[in-house]
Amino acid sequence: MAEVKISAELRTEFGKGSARRLRREDKVPAVIYGHGAEPRHVALPHHDTLMALKNSNVLISLDIEGKRELVIPKAVQRATIRLGIIEHVDLLLVRQGEKVSVELAIHTEGELAPGGNLLEHVLNTLPVEAEATHIPESVTADISGLDAGQSVLAKDIKLPAGVSLGVEDDAIVLQVVAAQAEAAAEGEGEAEEGAEA
Repeated sequence: MAEVKISAELRTEFGKGSARRLRREDKVPAVIYGHGAEPRHVALPHHDTLMALKNSNVLISLDIEGKRELVIPKAVQRATIRLGIIEHVDLLLVRQGEKVSVELAIHTEGELAPGGNLLEHVLNTLPVEAEATHIPESVTADISGLDAGQSVLAKDIKLPAGVSLGVEDDAIVLQVVAAQAEAAAEGEGEAEEGAEA
C-alpha cells in the first residue's frame, strides 16, 4: 500500500471549544498513541485527511514540525449529519517491520452453483495481522461452484506473504444459503408481523 504524506501541527489546546475552532479552520483534531509513549494531540488538514482515509488501512507518514512519524488510523469519527466531514481521528504509531492487527475488506470471485442460492457474508471484514508498512487493501475469496450449505472458512482465503489470520482457521467467513430457505424465513417473519398486527 502506498504511503500518504500529511503535515500535522502539534496542539496545546484541548476540549470541545478548541476542536470546533480547528474544524472552522478546516482542520481535523487527532491523537497519536502507541509504543508506550504519551498521547500527542495534533491537527491535520481536513482535505488531505479525507483523501487519505478513502483507502482502508492507509499508512500515513506524518510530518510533525520536521519530524517524520508513521501512523495508521485506528478510529475515525465522522459527522452524522454533514457527510464527508471528519470530526476526529485516533492514529496508532507504527514502525517498519512491526506487525499490526487490522481488518481487510473481503471481495469474492467466481459464480455460485446454479440454483438461485444466496451468498451470506458472516464476516464483513477479515481480521489479520500484517506488517504495518505492507498492509494489503483487501483479500479475495473464491466462491466458484459453491452450493447451498457450503461455506468459505478463514483458512480457505489465500493471504498475501507476511499476512496471518487474526481469527480461528475454521471461522466461517461466507456461507451459501438456499434461496427457498431464505424466502421461507422471510415469509414466516411476515406472517408473524401480520399476526401481531
